[in-house]
Amino acid sequence: MIVWIVFLAFVLVFLALDLGIFHKHEHVIKSKEAGIWTAIWVSIAFAFSGVIYWLFSAGIIENPTNLTPNDAVLKYITGYLIELSLSIDNVFVIAVIFSSFRIPPIYQHRVLFWGILGAIVFRALMIFFGVALITKFEWIIYVFGIFLLYTALKMLKNDEEDFNPKDSFVFKQLKKIYPVTTTISGNDFFVKKMGVRAATPLFVALIVIELTDILFALDSIPAILAITADPFIVFSSNILAILGLRSMYFLISRMLAKFRYINYSLVVILAFVGLKMLFSHFIHLPEWVSLTVISVSLLSGIVASLYVPEQE
Repeated sequence: MIVWIVFLAFVLVFLALDLGIFHKHEHVIKSKEAGIWTAIWVSIAFAFSGVIYWLFSAGIIENPTNLTPNDAVLKYITGYLIELSLSIDNVFVIAVIFSSFRIPPIYQHRVLFWGILGAIVFRALMIFFGVALITKFEWIIYVFGIFLLYTALKMLKNDEEDFNPKDSFVFKQLKKIYPVTTTISGNDFFVKKMGVRAATPLFVALIVIELTDILFALDSIPAILAITADPFIVFSSNILAILGLRSMYFLISRMLAKFRYINYSLVVILAFVGLKMLFSHFIHLPEWVSLTVISVSLLSGIVASLYVPEQE
């Protein structure tokens, strides 16, 4: 329990430093700054693998799945790469939400900051119940596997209509239960006009992003549970990937058109972990195989996007 408390305190301290010091004065985040912060978060995440090794080798943390320190590190890195790659898909949706509600770039970091806090709470709950389900009902892993294969197939078809947040069920219901204004008043989530308190587009965008993240978690949580059911590894890799999502958004949101093959990388990753779940009781793949498949899939999508000429 102490390890969990220390880890959460570590996350909260970084978030406090982020908003209270590093981004105390709101400004438009340029690609260079976003690149530096992305490198920092990725470095912290990979450095944390040393902490994972130490925790499991010293026996400081509970080890319900009887992992060796080396296996724990490999599972952590694999889980982190899965979450990081699936977060790229989330960037596309966030960009559409900000564009739809016309959120100025100067206020986008504030919305994403509070979105991260909500995502940590929701994902913690989903991880807790997901691990509990797999531990108590082993057959649930087949349900997760089928769901991931369905998601991969749906993503491969790519026959979904363009997502318009203003036409979403969430936005329509929010307007019914609380007044919504189309006017942005600085970085305020709420304003008071003519004695009526109303939500600004910043708050509406925040709610839509929060609920969208829950939908993405329905894919990412089962995906990482295919790698390990150790709750601390699942939670830490998931949260560290989320913490880097904001800087990653500002880094690649301006280059979305270039990453046109990333979608196929995500299809391969989801299909792989789905099949891994379905055959988990029959085939036991070494951890380096999962890490290799995920790394090669992600890098192939990036390289193909950058170097394959786009057809007119």
